[in-house]
Amino acid sequence: MEVFRQSIAKQTLVGSYCCITNKGALVHPKTSAAEQKELASLLQVPVCAGTVNRGSAVIGAGLVVNDWSAFCGLDTTSTELGVMEKIFQLQDEEEAEIVNEIRTALIDELS
Repeated sequence: MEVFRQSIAKQTLVGSYCCITNKGALVHPKTSAAEQKELASLLQVPVCAGTVNRGSAVIGAGLVVNDWSAFCGLDTTSTELGVMEKIFQLQDEEEAEIVNEIRTALIDELS
């Protein structure tokens, strides 16, 4: 296994400030674009900065994720959940299509 020494948003406790799967990585919200690009290159997965539990930067304390599902704190907002679903590719194409159809139907009905 190849090992890389890296910090995330100038934090050395990288396990507390990120969650990484084979499909993506969520990192501390103050991670610079250059750091995100470097991490994406090293890990070969897309990297996104974000938060959990209504703005907590301690990603590792509020999120457990693998390639199929994620569990997060009760205070996590819908926006944060959307970022997690997108970066970790948790919705398959069929589910995403159903959600889009429901969303379109609701918007048409409300208009």
